[in-house]
Amino acid sequence: MTLVQLEYIVAVDTYRSFVSAAEKCFVTQPTLSMQIQKLEEFLGVKLFDRSKQPVTPTEIGVQIIEQARIVLQENSKIKEIISDQEQEITGELKIGIIPTIAPYLLPEVIASMLGKYPDLKLMIWEYTTEDIIHHLKTGVIDCGILATPLIDANISEQPLYYETFVGYVSKNSKLYKKKTIDAEDFEEENIWLLNEGHCMRSQVLNICRSTKNNKLQALTYNTGSVETLIRMVDVNDGTTLLPELSLHDLNTKQLNKVRYFRSPEPVREISLVTHKSFVKKKMLNALKEEVLALIPKGMKNRKKKDVVGI
Repeated sequence: MTLVQLEYIVAVDTYRSFVSAAEKCFVTQPTLSMQIQKLEEFLGVKLFDRSKQPVTPTEIGVQIIEQARIVLQENSKIKEIISDQEQEITGELKIGIIPTIAPYLLPEVIASMLGKYPDLKLMIWEYTTEDIIHHLKTGVIDCGILATPLIDANISEQPLYYETFVGYVSKNSKLYKKKTIDAEDFEEENIWLLNEGHCMRSQVLNICRSTKNNKLQALTYNTGSVETLIRMVDVNDGTTLLPELSLHDLNTKQLNKVRYFRSPEPVREISLVTHKSFVKKKMLNALKEEVLALIPKGMKNRKKKDVVGI
């Protein structure tokens, strides 16, 4: 049994295709298949059900692949420990980020990091919170940027900033005449929401369902984009809640539809998260510094703010 064979079975499990796995591992498909077959013969078990499309692991294969991921993670730490002691920041950093943060944070962070660290390779995916946690535990990504707290013993969290939620209301909403708002003001409002699976959806529901009468009405159209929420209010009335950083892209007319909450304002805690055994400390600190350099000072302080759970 070799580490290469373990890499191959993990790749097939990740991409659910022998052809795609071979491409990602930079080998021919026959070579990858032959090595996996040798591993199966050595172990005396079948790891994959090849009769299904996409390819799926067998029951015993699921357990062995899970252990293979752990072995590969632990093996990679040897090189990472050495690399982390060197002066230069080099190598790969695989980042998962939720879609309601990515467009307002990543473009500037990427440009700055690639300018400062030319030997650093950034690999970035937009995932839901659930997917980020799963991929951290399986070693697919190194770190995540998402809303916390997660309350997971296997995940380490470093809070970065506290982003205020604001109301975005149509001119036909009763909230348009208010200067500031409370959660109770949403009792009779139709609210545009993100799709199921987005943590910001859960946070918006937590804010609005804290009202005494609990008469939340959600319109039937759900989306995965903050920009779509804004557009829906502009065209179809109703209300929604937006994260503060998204306001930078609004025009003057749209900014007139923004309403801030009275103190304590509801906020989402945004953190840099890793698996508890993560060792690329220097890379992580570089990413953290770049994010914090872009965040307004007022968003780094938690005082007089109400962190909304997910």
